[in-house]
Amino acid sequence: MVLREDAGKTIIEAHGDWTIDTIGRVDAPIRQVEASVEPDKIVIDLSHLGHLDTSGAYMLGRATRRCGLPDGDFHYVGEHPTARRLIEEIRQRTQVCPPETPPTFGFGNALGRIGAGLEAALSETIETIAFFGQTITTGLRTLFRPASFRLTSAIWAMEEVGVNAMPIVAVLSFFIGAVVAYMGANLLADFGFAIFSVELIGISVLREFAVLITAILLAGRSDSAFTASIGAMKMQQEIDAMRVLGLDPFEVLVLPRVVACVLMAPLLTFAAMITGIFGGMLVAWSAQDISPAVFIARIHSELDWSHFWVGMSKAPVFGLVVAIIGCRQGMKVAGDVESLGRRVTASVVQSIFIVIVIEALFAMMYLELGI
Repeated sequence: MVLREDAGKTIIEAHGDWTIDTIGRVDAPIRQVEASVEPDKIVIDLSHLGHLDTSGAYMLGRATRRCGLPDGDFHYVGEHPTARRLIEEIRQRTQVCPPETPPTFGFGNALGRIGAGLEAALSETIETIAFFGQTITTGLRTLFRPASFRLTSAIWAMEEVGVNAMPIVAVLSFFIGAVVAYMGANLLADFGFAIFSVELIGISVLREFAVLITAILLAGRSDSAFTASIGAMKMQQEIDAMRVLGLDPFEVLVLPRVVACVLMAPLLTFAAMITGIFGGMLVAWSAQDISPAVFIARIHSELDWSHFWVGMSKAPVFGLVVAIIGCRQGMKVAGDVESLGRRVTASVVQSIFIVIVIEALFAMMYLELGI
């Protein structure tokens, strides 16, 4: 490379081949020209240029990048069959990142981060509601065309969501019932009301703990599986292939999973109720000498059926929420593994958060209704 001055212009004469093997020696001179010469006064002479690859084109184009018209004719003299086109292509496909700004701390920055978080939460809420609406539309359309429903996919999802999840739901609910019974034994026995631990176990398990544990386990187990499976298909462009073939991804992937969760959540909740009460009964028998016959008789005589139906009424709603969030996050996965990991994490966190919020809303609603 030769530098010369002519009529107030700095001319860069590119000699020989500018390829990945040869550009190392011209990096420093190019940087010096960038730092010391106005970008609109730089001219590149292509007359003596030999072979040029993308690295050499990037190096030559770097000299005029700061100019308002980096590809203007006034920047070039001489002819080369590919140089100008390649330099322009490389410039359009590369981005110069601005220098990193040091992190700032303070009240204004904290407010900015809070605002950004609220905006992201609002956007997530709107997109989730839109996804829910599209799923409902697909479901209503399927009602008028039952043959389009993917029964095999739905049965497979029911097995994954319900049958395979039954052991962990039952075991965890058993121990929850046992823990509630131990709390009743410690608290109520001091006042001589140990027998009332039966009502404590029954009401807490039937109304709250069974359905809540089921929903949380669905969010942690099935929801993450939905996001991972659909996200993997999105990464491999299988969903795009479905659209090309005329298949609706909501009809093929989302609706069977939603139906499976809505149908299996009440069954899992019922199993959690049975095992939770059984765990509490065993602890009451061992710690308080309340025999299983007395325990079951008091459950039947003192507990109203409304407690059972309150718990069961929440299960389909929680199943719907878990399925919608899991499938939506799977559909939002980009083309890299990092995006898949973020979406799986977001799926579980959002599902558990919304389940807790809806649980609180149900509690307030039933309190106002007096149920």
